[in-house]
Amino acid sequence: MSRLAALLLSTAATTAQAAEPLALQCGRLFDARAGKVLGPHTVVVREGRVEHLIEGHADVAGFRRIDLTAHTCLPGWTDLHVHLGSQSGPQSYSEGFRLDPVDYAFRSVGYAEKTLLAGFTSVRDLGGEVAPHLRDAINQGLVKGPRVFAAGKSIATTGGHADPTNGWNHLLSHLAGPPGPTEGVINSPDQARQAVRQRYKDGSDVIKITATGGVLSYAKSGDAPQFTVDEIKVIVDTAKDYGYTVAAHAHGTEGMKRAILAGVTSIEHGTYMSEEVMRLMKQHGTWYVPTIYAGRFVADKAKIDGYFPEVVRPKAARIGALIQETAANAYRNGVKIAFGTDMGVGPHGDNAREFLYMVEAGIPAAVALQSATIRAAEVLGVDDQGVIAAGKRADVIALAGDPVQDIEAVLRVEFVMKDGQVFKQP
Repeated sequence: MSRLAALLLSTAATTAQAAEPLALQCGRLFDARAGKVLGPHTVVVREGRVEHLIEGHADVAGFRRIDLTAHTCLPGWTDLHVHLGSQSGPQSYSEGFRLDPVDYAFRSVGYAEKTLLAGFTSVRDLGGEVAPHLRDAINQGLVKGPRVFAAGKSIATTGGHADPTNGWNHLLSHLAGPPGPTEGVINSPDQARQAVRQRYKDGSDVIKITATGGVLSYAKSGDAPQFTVDEIKVIVDTAKDYGYTVAAHAHGTEGMKRAILAGVTSIEHGTYMSEEVMRLMKQHGTWYVPTIYAGRFVADKAKIDGYFPEVVRPKAARIGALIQETAANAYRNGVKIAFGTDMGVGPHGDNAREFLYMVEAGIPAAVALQSATIRAAEVLGVDDQGVIAAGKRADVIALAGDPVQDIEAVLRVEFVMKDGQVFKQP
């Protein structure tokens, strides 16, 4: 099926599902622009969009009323760093040799629905060949899930964090041959350009690079720089040709500096972020996506014998434990922060726990909520979501409680609407 045909099917499905006009009577409403919880409001929804936002509780003629008067309504959240095609566990490394892409695709269906029902109406999937296909299936109404902005295969260098042949023995490597730009592995500016064009051919929405080593890859270093500035700059410039932004996985200081100077949109994880890096990020307007959840998860699992291979275990223990402190420092230094979890490292559907860890790090609850709404929309480069306002997408969730006063309320999502369609309600 062509991408145009898929888009037409998506539009038809969404229109049919969201045809019923609704009036959501909210006890409180989170204003994502101001970062404040307001009093009672009625959100009037028609054909997948917010038609009106009315102060107080109003009965609107011709619109079915949904009673959320005991709840706080918020814009649907966005998680800017997920991997819907997988979920880590002690068998993850061997499964790569036993499972086919279709196995990961079937698993992703359940992961996507869990994510949506947890209140995340949009995600940016940063690495996984399943994601573009899952996105299309969700858009066509075939499965339930969030709006997906898919990177497809991450771009790496030979032996880098996203080299798919890391850990292979000599025979397997010889039979498969060295991966190249088609597989997302590059070693020159020309190959970098080809890799971005391949992601365009594959139908990606965003580009992901692994600017440094990583925690869970089968390799020794978790923080060494793995691209030259010229290679990253070619990726960024080519990405712009196709309207893409670039997200850079990076733990080490030098790799972050190179990525920022080359013009990436966001730094993911940022474990060893120095004051110099923070100054560069503010100077270049670079976003920071901390993924505290993943750091805490891997640090905890590193204590369990056999959960990770021995080459991975010390990285997980050392790097994972630092990310929350880095997020705290970045906030205090005025770095722009947006929400992401790296879910798939931990169990899908548990994404909202990142809010708790952000608040523990000293980030105010309202700022944390903005990071997953209006700020996430800015990172994505879209202006039709992230706030509840007339003309915007009708992505609305509702919680039992006031999350600005009690951040644990984010774990009590009882209503989920995406594009005007209700997926969960009290």
